[in-house]
Amino acid sequence: MPAIVRMILFTATALGLAIAGLAAATLVVTTVIERRHPPAGRFVAVSGGRLHVAELGPAAAPPVVLLHGASGNLEDMRLALGERLAGRHRVILIDRPGHGWSDRPNGDSDASPGRQAALIAEALDRLGVERAIIVGHSWSGALATAFALDHPSRVAGLMLIAPVTHPWPGGISWYYSLATTPVIGPLFVRTLVMPLGLFMVEAGSRGVFAPQPVPTGYVDEAAINLVLRPSEFAANARDVAGLKAFVAAQALRYGEISAPTVIISGDRDATVSVQIHSRAIAAMVPQARLVVLPGVGHMPHHVAADTVIAEIDRLALMATAKAAR
Repeated sequence: MPAIVRMILFTATALGLAIAGLAAATLVVTTVIERRHPPAGRFVAVSGGRLHVAELGPAAAPPVVLLHGASGNLEDMRLALGERLAGRHRVILIDRPGHGWSDRPNGDSDASPGRQAALIAEALDRLGVERAIIVGHSWSGALATAFALDHPSRVAGLMLIAPVTHPWPGGISWYYSLATTPVIGPLFVRTLVMPLGLFMVEAGSRGVFAPQPVPTGYVDEAAINLVLRPSEFAANARDVAGLKAFVAAQALRYGEISAPTVIISGDRDATVSVQIHSRAIAAMVPQARLVVLPGVGHMPHHVAADTVIAEIDRLALMATAKAAR
């Protein structure tokens, strides 16, 4: 056998063994992560699957629905706001489709914020919720506004925290682009995402919290490592990859939003531009109020929770007063 053939066979065998080893390691670590962060709520049936939902607090109206951003799950919103709001509000935390412990019933089509809004509306129907205050962080700025546009009678108030609402210059991170590439993407998420992600997750958290420090224990308490599971990472990548086109089309409709709206962003947000997104939508929504927090980054719900909660309380009082008329 010629030496070049032997070299090719050796290289191919070594590569195959490496891929198989990485895939096996990913499955093992996925199991460990899932045991560390099991479902903390209950499952609510929707068309073709189910969503993972946690409920806190008294049966008070209107309830507050908390929607997490990209690369996260409901534990981020529980940790920042849920437990504190539960002292006086009915709080509903939802893992978005494909995230945390929620299904992705329709595959890639559920990457659309509009489709996720429809599934969340179904879940709220099952929970007996007619109207709610909808709170969306970051990626879920597009989801919360889609919900307000598509289900206006169900929104008692709208809060957008560091929201994505408009198209932005440039693209998306390389790992999202790679994860959504045919053939290569599925291989990438099943072999390399887990080891790379475990190495990068702390740095990524520092980036989104900057210039504030990451709260002690945040990565573990917010179950951030769940996003490194192959199916969830792929879903997250699809969400991000389709977001720019979605908001480009949806932005034309923001003047139709009728709910009282509060937008809260930090002026040091290096992840989602305040100028491109928050200031732009505040100028378009008729009843919008913009709160820009000096010196705050992309996580106002954690680092300025008092301000966020006060604004949610104000929206709830407005909704209660309106319902009493």
